[in-house]
Amino acid sequence: MIEGLATSLGPAEWQAVRLSLQVGLVATLGSLPLGILVAYALARWSFPGRQMLNGIVHLPLILPPVVTGYLLLVFFGRRGPVGQFLDQWFGIVLSFRWTGAALAAAIMAFPLMVRAIRLAVEAVDPKLEQAAATLGANPVMVFLTVTFPLILPGVVAGAILAFAKAIGEFGATITFVSNIPGQTQTLPSAIYAFLQVPGGEEAAARLVMISIGIAMAALLLSEYVARRVARRMSGA
Repeated sequence: MIEGLATSLGPAEWQAVRLSLQVGLVATLGSLPLGILVAYALARWSFPGRQMLNGIVHLPLILPPVVTGYLLLVFFGRRGPVGQFLDQWFGIVLSFRWTGAALAAAIMAFPLMVRAIRLAVEAVDPKLEQAAATLGANPVMVFLTVTFPLILPGVVAGAILAFAKAIGEFGATITFVSNIPGQTQTLPSAIYAFLQVPGGEEAAARLVMISIGIAMAALLLSEYVARRVARRMSGA
């Protein structure tokens, strides 16, 4: 069914699909190292502001996506403090570009990624890490040789869930980068645009089915990969 829908997509629809996959991939891979670090810090470390960090990480889940997009526009727009700095010193412009869509998607998906990885870290027995430390391993080696292999299923599951969330992000993305066909028009933005014009319902329905297919495939892949990695790590 999905293959039949794919063959019936027009050029504009294919552009939206490709851009969504690109945005989702960049958002996931770009935020994954930070997600692992933050998840580990929240699960293992005690430091001033820990609860504040936890609140900030999960804030995108609570705030209306339009608010998140507005804040991105204020800070990362060309006239914003961060956006102006990136533009003047590195020539990087995020607002109204696909890279800005990736940033917005990464922020909206970040809480899901962190939560999945944090749960995996909390499931690891700290005594295993302590045993490695008593044998002379430094904290970095303890994490790389003991903790990371054990939390790998959670990392994989978190990354795939974040990818699925990123390709479906709409509110923050359209607020920050608008809805420019071929440049910032992702799947949700394209669906919205088709629904605003007469006769666009059929194209919107095709994209809705593609979106559902990608989301379901991501969820199933997350479960499958997590199980495979867990079995491999347990030696089964």
